[in-house]
Amino acid sequence: MLKQRIRLQAGLVLALDLSLVAAAFLLAYAIRSELFPRVLPDLFPRPLYPLSDHLPLLPVALLAWMAPLVAAGRYRSHRTANLRTEGTAILKVAAAATLLMVFAVFVLQLDQLLLEDRVSRTWVLLFSGLSSVLLPAETITLRLLARNLRQKGLNQRAVLIAGTPEAARQLARSIEDHAYWGLRIVGLIHTDGSRSAQGAQPVRGGVDDILRVVSEHVVDDVFFAVTPNELPALRAIFEALQEQGIRTRIALDLLPPAHSRVQLDSLAGRPLLTLSPAPSSLPLLLFKRFYDICIGVVLLTISLPAILVLALLIKVTSSGSVLYRQTRCGLNGRCFTMYKLRTMVADADARLAELKHLNTMSGPAFKMDGDPRITPLGHYLRRFSLDELPQFWNVVRGDMSLVGPRPLEEKEPYTRRQRRRLSMKPGITCLWQVSGRSDLDFDRWMELDLEYIDTWSPTLDFRIMLKTIPAVLSRRGAS
Repeated sequence: MLKQRIRLQAGLVLALDLSLVAAAFLLAYAIRSELFPRVLPDLFPRPLYPLSDHLPLLPVALLAWMAPLVAAGRYRSHRTANLRTEGTAILKVAAAATLLMVFAVFVLQLDQLLLEDRVSRTWVLLFSGLSSVLLPAETITLRLLARNLRQKGLNQRAVLIAGTPEAARQLARSIEDHAYWGLRIVGLIHTDGSRSAQGAQPVRGGVDDILRVVSEHVVDDVFFAVTPNELPALRAIFEALQEQGIRTRIALDLLPPAHSRVQLDSLAGRPLLTLSPAPSSLPLLLFKRFYDICIGVVLLTISLPAILVLALLIKVTSSGSVLYRQTRCGLNGRCFTMYKLRTMVADADARLAELKHLNTMSGPAFKMDGDPRITPLGHYLRRFSLDELPQFWNVVRGDMSLVGPRPLEEKEPYTRRQRRRLSMKPGITCLWQVSGRSDLDFDRWMELDLEYIDTWSPTLDFRIMLKTIPAVLSRRGAS
């Protein structure tokens, strides 16, 4: 029953979200086609072609918004969510949906496929802008309305808290401090057997009294503030609560690292608590792979003539293969062959040992001012990162991503904390690339990679890609 109600609520919110997106679609058309030609006739002398011609794009618009909405967990319970976090999340969804819409219309050119004509850029921007206003406004309104109702005693859930006196009291205090959560405490259960009350909440007994309490009182949820060692003894209680349809919530004191994302999975029907040190949302990661392939193929196709010309110049100006192949560490230490245009003499790797003492960068990365192994043409290729053009093939193959921590040759030199940078697929560009590159020391490079992992989103990827262009043209930190 509870699951059905949650699904119904999620379905209603999704329907409301998509209704607002459709309303923004129609309102944008009305503004661009009817209002602008009257108010700004010099800029917009003619109305758009009929609305019926635009309607084939409506399913595209709905899908562009629905995908990031679902991926962001919009339709899970947000009873205890922070309002600022909620607002920020929906703005990120709006940015991702806008990028999807722009990509579908102007890159994949679905407007020409569905409409047989170019769609108005002004209309697309208006639609995206209106959607980006309406959905956050709806989110904030719904959350404030729900909070107001809960604070007035409506839509509340009755909870029983079980744990040691200190753990139960701390959890009860958190609930009391957040009245808008809509959680009403029925009482406390002390798992150590003590009966003394040290706060405003009554102590209803010990572990053996839980089933009695839930039969005598209205209880929606039972919170267990326990340690992992206490779980086996509570198994029979969990099963009995499940049989009665009472939701069981376990606040485990596992002390996970601050950068871990906690989620509950299942394995062969068994609950599985997962601490993920990197982004793990399958829809968002699939979206990342999708734009890696789409943009990677486009950029590889565009750069292929330049690669061929540069390969010919390399062949003419120095001996050796035009491509430089090197084994690099990829996702979680998987090795792959990375391709670059050769910028050094053919025996550069063999001569590295004699130059190691001149390394100006800490850690396993090597940087040397005036490296004698770099060819004259290689200096030019490195200065504008043209040697990295073949890496678009690595992206298309799946070895790399457009954005991610830059791959290094080894995984052993990392500290234990730095090795977490391998938890995401390596990329052609990254925060380090747009923050100074070789001007930064190795430790700062690693910190930027970890910052990228901790704050990753498709929006961040697109921001980094846009910043990469001026960073490469300015040649800051290039070596």
